[in-house]
Amino acid sequence: MKAAEIRELSEKEIVEKLQAEVDNYSRMKLNHAITPLENPNKIKEARKTIARINTVIKERELN
Repeated sequence: MKAAEIRELSEKEIVEKLQAEVDNYSRMKLNHAITPLENPNKIKEARKTIARINTVIKERELN
């Protein structure tokens, strides 16, 4: 998910998306520890998406 797409969402949608991404990231890490994922780069992508969402939240707090 691109930062521009995240900026278009409302506050409530951003918080919901953040929670969903954190849950998904935790689940992927646990599954990868048990049995390797086909594409472990998805873990990296999820971590970056979480960082983008947190960045947009922080930008909105400062403005």
